[in-house]
Amino acid sequence: MDLFEEIVRLRRAGRKSALATIVKVNGSIPSYPSAKMLIRDDGTIAGTIGGGCVEAEVWQAAREAMETGKTRILSFSLAEDAAYDNGLICGGQLEIYIEPVEPLPRACIFGAGHISRSLSRLCSMLGFSVTVVDDRGSYANRDRFPEADEVIAGNYEEVFPKLDIHSGCYLIIVTRGHRDDMRVLRWAVTTEAGYIAMIGSRRKVISVVKELQKEGLAPELFQRVHAPMGLDIGAVTPEEIAVSVAAEMIAVRRKAGSNWRALSMSVLGAGLPAAAWK
Repeated sequence: MDLFEEIVRLRRAGRKSALATIVKVNGSIPSYPSAKMLIRDDGTIAGTIGGGCVEAEVWQAAREAMETGKTRILSFSLAEDAAYDNGLICGGQLEIYIEPVEPLPRACIFGAGHISRSLSRLCSMLGFSVTVVDDRGSYANRDRFPEADEVIAGNYEEVFPKLDIHSGCYLIIVTRGHRDDMRVLRWAVTTEAGYIAMIGSRRKVISVVKELQKEGLAPELFQRVHAPMGLDIGAVTPEEIAVSVAAEMIAVRRKAGSNWRALSMSVLGAGLPAAAWK
């Protein structure tokens, strides 16, 4: 199996993995420099770096790297006695570099207005695969979004099932109106998306959430929604708003939790539980 092709397949499927590579060798080891092993998010592996105790410890470290998103370097000294006990007749030293591989980040922008145009360009520059969705063909087209990977014009409810949403997806709701925003949010909170954001004032956000809760959607579904969307940088223009949203997406992607501000919706009289709202 080609490990790099497998990495591409996993990223496109929205799955995490970690790649372990022997980067330094001194003496005799049960493998060779640059040998690689891929550990998938379900615990299965492809490739080998020599077997035995080394692979067992690397497997565990790779699982941790997938959770934290941080690289690691492990050092092993295969002394004769320890190596023999584990079936490795060697005695050298080696270092193994473990690199987490994240799913391909994908920005799904619902609405094709001015903010969406700026956000699409910016997300594309930042390495996101960009999909733009709007029910108006006059707005959702290649002339307005030449940099997007995919531009879809169609009824939202008909488009939703066609979108493969996973934890590496970032859903940004910026449609042309209150009702369309609610249509998208109703669906978005039931997905596995790693980031969900909706434009609007706090008053609008409260109103939308209250209506959806009346429909029977559980309050906890909204705890991961970023609304109003974006970091508070005093943004006014569409370009500035796009920057604030992209910055928030980066904070989520890089797990920079200290940059997020929590807002208790119950304090605002919404009758909602305290949650990670903006």
